[in-house]
Amino acid sequence: MNDLRDKKATINDVARLAEVSKRTVSRVINKSTKVGEKTRVRVQKIMDDLDYSPNAQARGLAARRSYLLGLIYDNPDALYINDVQRGVLSICREFGYELVVHPCDMTSDRLIDEAVSFVNRSKLDGVVILPPISENNDLAGALGKAHVNYVRLASIALDTAEHVVISNERSAAAAMAEYLVRLGHRRIGYIAGPKRMRSTRERLEGFCDALEMHGCKPEPDMIALGAYTFESGINCTRELLANKNPPTAIFASNDEMAVGAINAAQDMGLKVPGDLSVAGFDDSILASRIMPPLTTLRRPVQEMARLATSKLIASIDGRKEEASSSVMLVPSLIKRQSTQAID
Repeated sequence: MNDLRDKKATINDVARLAEVSKRTVSRVINKSTKVGEKTRVRVQKIMDDLDYSPNAQARGLAARRSYLLGLIYDNPDALYINDVQRGVLSICREFGYELVVHPCDMTSDRLIDEAVSFVNRSKLDGVVILPPISENNDLAGALGKAHVNYVRLASIALDTAEHVVISNERSAAAAMAEYLVRLGHRRIGYIAGPKRMRSTRERLEGFCDALEMHGCKPEPDMIALGAYTFESGINCTRELLANKNPPTAIFASNDEMAVGAINAAQDMGLKVPGDLSVAGFDDSILASRIMPPLTTLRRPVQEMARLATSKLIASIDGRKEEASSSVMLVPSLIKRQSTQAID
């Protein structure tokens, strides 16, 4: 036993010392009810004595699974992807799963074949799919037909409501627009995201809804098309501020573009928020660290990712009702120092 402590113990070592099969060790690891209490205690004691940490392959022997989950995405927002990964990984660690990340091109004719092939090739137990790919109902149908466990994150209720975690982004964008109007702003510039993303449409429509409700008709020259990147935030802000009647506030539809907006305004000699109020969307790690700290909408990305991963594992475990129900979360308004009232 002492010799084994000097090297990394294996499932074979545990099985030999406990006088059981490797499958029984795997069942103990997976907390199977098929193992008697005395055997379970004996195996667990030997694992503790050996400081044995089971790998995914060993755990999968009895459970008939790989303990690998996949993350499929095509999204230019690096901060969003980072938050999603942190949320997914927190649940993976809790349940002993590993994560395999696979970026895709949603415009590819081979998207569906590529995604299904990725799942099969990697021997995944299931996948979390991010927008905008998650909005492809044909992909969801193909995964279902292939008996692949999946959960989708989305910005709106999808045609197939099952296996979805939703962020109500239209109402959130409306709330930010209303807040800026209450501060006295009437010329509000808006920086949208990529046209191909449903979140872009949802946020823009929420923004326009709120302005119209308050009698402020959205002007075409007050809307600029960005790309959810810092550079596009800079370029769009310069475009908006070049108007003969420039905005007194800019609402960027993600934080990275909002930080670009602040950068552009300051480079042009404007004070934020003295000369220009700026607001974002997401409450990413940048939002509280930029100067001035950014007023934004806190989209619970990590919580959504955790919920999605928990639902995915529920599906893998056969808890179908828990897995299939949809969940909707609403972003909250976070007021910081990048916005202020005007006369």
